[in-house]
Amino acid sequence: MVRRAILDRGTQSTAHAAGVEAAPGAPDPAGETAERSGSRWRGSGGRWFVWASRAVLWAVLLVIGYRGVTAIVTEPKTAAPVSAAPGAAAHGFPVSLAEAYALQFGQVYLNFSPATAVQRARQLAVFLPAGSDAQLGWNGAGSLQLQSEQVAGITVRDSQHAVVTLLVRANGRLMELGVPVYSANGGMAISAEPSLLPPPANAVPPQTQSTSSDPATEAALSRQLPAFFGAYASGDPVTLGRFLAPGASVTGLGGAVTYGSISGIDVPPGGATRHITVSVIWNFAGQANRSSSVTTAPAGLEMTYQMTVVQQDGSWYVAAIGPSPQPLAPP
Repeated sequence: MVRRAILDRGTQSTAHAAGVEAAPGAPDPAGETAERSGSRWRGSGGRWFVWASRAVLWAVLLVIGYRGVTAIVTEPKTAAPVSAAPGAAAHGFPVSLAEAYALQFGQVYLNFSPATAVQRARQLAVFLPAGSDAQLGWNGAGSLQLQSEQVAGITVRDSQHAVVTLLVRANGRLMELGVPVYSANGGMAISAEPSLLPPPANAVPPQTQSTSSDPATEAALSRQLPAFFGAYASGDPVTLGRFLAPGASVTGLGGAVTYGSISGIDVPPGGATRHITVSVIWNFAGQANRSSSVTTAPAGLEMTYQMTVVQQDGSWYVAAIGPSPQPLAPP
């Protein structure tokens, strides 16, 4: 009973206090305070929120308007034909297949003679649309023989059209041949007559500037390198290893040639490691004439190498050997 009285009293005292503070008919101070505080929040923070929203909205509208005007003013660009690297795909066109297809076509197209005209027409029909000229422009006279051909490039027009350029040698002459190829639904055809084009122009490399040489090192290498080139020609790994610098890996020619002589050597000055240029004459074994027992003299062919040599304990060892991009400097 005592505990219940205390709890009731506490509740009643709170209500009584509220009743005392707010007389009948008088405004509620607590409500007025809450209303005033609420009105202050709506008047300051609310305004800032409205202005920030408006700024964001205007920014979005300006961006949309700018892009719309730009799209109207700017003209659409037409995609230009692209040259694709061998084996690549461009615009969805099957580049590798078209190159192989053009090579097979070139084998037939660039070989003709009156004796094989019927066979040529039958083989060409595989590459041509129905109703095409059976000989694809050949008048039936004369002859042409293809010696070699390679893909020089391809220009892709779109997903169905491309021109494959072949670098060919026919009747002993170097030329280029443009072959138009059409592709659709996994099939291919030569869509028009090919075009004969000139071969690449003969470029003139810059002349090699004469540089100072190291006569003493050149003389030393001239004495040591013949033995190396003899081992390099034979390809014997044990013998070849005696001339190699530590860690070097060089594979010989396996007896394809024999060493003849060193025709030139260029040794620039430097330290214990030098990058030199050496011209070597290789001998190719002669072949016996089938009609007689006489063997022809071996053919000699000069070739130039770029080499890296390292000096150790007074001797020079080969660290690397490969093709030379430039000839020997003039004396």
